[in-house]
Amino acid sequence: MPSTLTLSGRDYVVLPKSEYDRLARRAAVIEDVTVPPLPAVLLDGNYPAVIAGRAVLARKLIKRRWAVGLTQAEVARRAGIRKETLCRIEKAKVTADTSTVARIVRVLELSEKNHST
Repeated sequence: MPSTLTLSGRDYVVLPKSEYDRLARRAAVIEDVTVPPLPAVLLDGNYPAVIAGRAVLARKLIKRRWAVGLTQAEVARRAGIRKETLCRIEKAKVTADTSTVARIVRVLELSEKNHST
């Protein structure tokens, strides 16, 4: 269990170096994750809505999945969808229906809760 420490009015968390190193490696991996690019801005200054929406969703799902250390296959299995479906969503190739997104988000939320405890 990490300890806390207050210096000059700021709170710090003290944890074993091995845990810090693990978290630093995880953060570096998350930063390096390849996510779909946002589409080019249109002449009127807006993004194409559907394409941008797909990319934004994909980017959020990928980063959350990596943050909890799950593979596409594991998230798909837990969400009750095909891995290929999740792959297409994460590549921003398809518009996922709301029930599919809700199932994926539920898996990630549960994993985040379990990951942080």
